[in-house]
Formats: sequence, C-alpha cells, structure tokens
Amino acid sequence: MSEDTEKEPKQEKKPTTVLFIRHGENEWTKSNKLAGRTPGVYLNEQGRKQAEALGERLAKEKIDALYTSPLERTVETARIIAAHHNLEVKQHSGLLEVDYGEWTGEEIKKLSQEKSWSQIQFYPSGAGFPGGETMYEMQARFVKEVNALVAQHPEQKIAIVGHADLIKAAIAHYLGVHFDLFQRIVISTASLTTVNFTFMGPRVVCVNDTNHNPPPPQEEKE
Repeated sequence: MSEDTEKEPKQEKKPTTVLFIRHGENEWTKSNKLAGRTPGVYLNEQGRKQAEALGERLAKEKIDALYTSPLERTVETARIIAAHHNLEVKQHSGLLEVDYGEWTGEEIKKLSQEKSWSQIQFYPSGAGFPGGETMYEMQARFVKEVNALVAQHPEQKIAIVGHADLIKAAIAHYLGVHFDLFQRIVISTASLTTVNFTFMGPRVVCVNDTNHNPPPPQEEKE
C-alpha cells in the first residue's frame, strides 16, 4: 500500500456560524422615525416579548459568544437572549447603528421630501447623511467588524445583535449583491439571519426568520 493511500482523508474545518439578530420592537420603529444613535431608546412591551421568544428558541443551541451594538435597544435584546445561555454581553462600537447625522430623530415622512432621500433608497453606494456617515462607510465598518469577530471564533457559533440597515448591508456584501440593491432585503424586528463562514467563503443559510415572534397585540375596539 502506498504512503498516499495510508493517509487519512483531510477533515474539512467546521464553519463559523454567525447569527445576526435585529433588536426587538420599540416606539421609534412604530412611529417611523430615524432613531439612529439617539440615547434612551428601549424596547417596548412587544419588543421584550419578541426578544424573549427568540431567546427561548435559541436556548438549546450552543452559542459561544454574544456581541451587540452599544445602544440600549440592542443591549436589552442581547441581555434577554444571553440569560438563556449564561453568556457575557460584549458591546462593540463597530456594530453601532448608522450615524444619520442631521437626520437623526426626524420623521421618515418629512425626510422623504428631501432630494437626497431617493438617492439613499435607490443609489445608496454613492449616498450619505448630512453630517453623518455615507452608506458605503457604514457597510465597510460593519463588515470589517463582523469579519474580525469571525476570525476570533474559528469553528464556533456567535450571535451579533444589531440594526436593520447594517444587517441588510452585510447580507448584500456576503451574497455579492450590488449595494444599490440592498434595500430589497427585509430585516424585521427580532429577526434571525444566519450565515456560515466556510473555507470556501460565506454561505447565507436564512434571512429574516421571524417564526418565533409573537403575534402583534390586537388593537382594542371602541
């Protein structure tokens, strides 16, 4: 028997799995305002229920590390999930929401009248926010942070709690989709998006899974 045939077959490395989680619902997501980096935005009752439902869903999975944007709505979501795993919640500034600059706190209805609004919606690769980040800077920042975390956790599973536009931008990048099309991706509150990082590159497993979310509260009839 030759030396080659006696060698054991190479074992492929397990992928690093990233669970991208958007924070739960809050009053700003309901009011259609750009919260951005506004301090003091916490989950509402429905948002806490969403985070708890997702925490219960993930309770049986082995998660090796949990990272979050430092904003209150993401930290709160992360802590609810972490309680099911006895994990430390690690806050990273590279996971922060988009810096909307002068648009922070404004109503989307009002902003939609701005000339630059349509550019941000349809041609984000060349757009930016007055006094804030460009969309490309946001994508580059977030993807760089995610890639660094993946490198720190070979063959492990990590969770990243963040914001809709950042997760959408990352998924567009890992799918090789032009950034101008990233608004076609939907990332709902408390949704789960899974990407496996393999030796062959990223593999998007699922996007915007909300099967765990409780139904929205029924409005009281007069």
